[in-house]
Amino acid sequence: MTVTAWTAAQVARKVIENKELFILDVRNTDAFDDWKIEGHQIEYLNIPYFDLLDGVEEILPKISKDKEVLVVCAKEGSSIMIAEMLSDAGLTVAYLQGGMKSWSMYLEPIKVGDLKDGGELYQFVRLGKGCLSYMAINGGEAAIIDAVRFTDVFTNFAKEKGVEIKHVFDTHLHADHISGGRHISAATGATYYLPPKDAKEVVFDYTPLTDGLTVHLGASQIEVGALYSPGHTIGSTSFVIDSKYLLTGDILFIDSIGRPDLAGLAEDWVGDLRETLYKRYRTLAEDLIVLPAHFMIIEELNEDGTVAKRLGDLFAENHGLNVEDEAVFRSMVTDNLPPQPNAYQEIRIVNMGKVTPSDEEQTEMEIGPNRCAVR
Repeated sequence: MTVTAWTAAQVARKVIENKELFILDVRNTDAFDDWKIEGHQIEYLNIPYFDLLDGVEEILPKISKDKEVLVVCAKEGSSIMIAEMLSDAGLTVAYLQGGMKSWSMYLEPIKVGDLKDGGELYQFVRLGKGCLSYMAINGGEAAIIDAVRFTDVFTNFAKEKGVEIKHVFDTHLHADHISGGRHISAATGATYYLPPKDAKEVVFDYTPLTDGLTVHLGASQIEVGALYSPGHTIGSTSFVIDSKYLLTGDILFIDSIGRPDLAGLAEDWVGDLRETLYKRYRTLAEDLIVLPAHFMIIEELNEDGTVAKRLGDLFAENHGLNVEDEAVFRSMVTDNLPPQPNAYQEIRIVNMGKVTPSDEEQTEMEIGPNRCAVR
């Protein structure tokens, strides 16, 4: 039988299109329990690679006969060997090219909707990390919000669309992934914006992203307006695009809210977080479509693969927006928090421009699930 290599892009389409899939994950159990490829129609079997070195005969009855079978490991090599053993046993199987390393890095661009006068808004979904980046396009120009470090994805997409990148924003100083914002700016000449309250330790030049700042895209002047919304960080800033979309950064997610502790200042910032969620956002139109900078669970994806929901629906459904007692809210976002992101302190220093790790080191820093949220 033939062993097929599947790219992360192919697997992403199966997840987004809700296809049935059987995954044999041969990483160690602790790695699998911490982070895996998620999907509504995925069935899993986790057997560490070292337990299969003597053969795969014992696990053959456990492997689906009526679903496509994908073997996954950390970097590819182990999955190829196990896939070949399964193939020799008569099964048709595939392996994930580049392993979970490639899964963590892949971005799927999906159109969110139209803007005025022919503009478009795209969401770049990083399924393996839960990161969400954005590109607004209009009149031959583009603005990017919360770009991850794979800058070629954004510059190549802009070329495909025939637009010039004019503005690059980070909603805050990120702690769970390495930003590509200032690098896109350097490559394209675009203006790079960062909230000054988050930028006190950065060692590069930037344009202050301040409350009420508005830039325009193209002759039709699609507004990309900034809204100061602290709580996840002291500088966190949201965007209202075209009076239709609310980009919330890491303050508000579809099924959760932002955590205030990644700079070690949870007690200081919890009040800001509540102020943003329970007062600032409450003044906004409920018909705004919330577009966060992250998602945490696969259930947050819509049928088309986007992560988006009406603000009014979140006011009604999101538990973090419905804790009336301030003391209970404070406890929820400061006590019993989930584990912090992998290497988050080092990632913050990278995003300040103080160190420049190799690509391999950056990959290792980012491996693992998104942990910016409180549920």
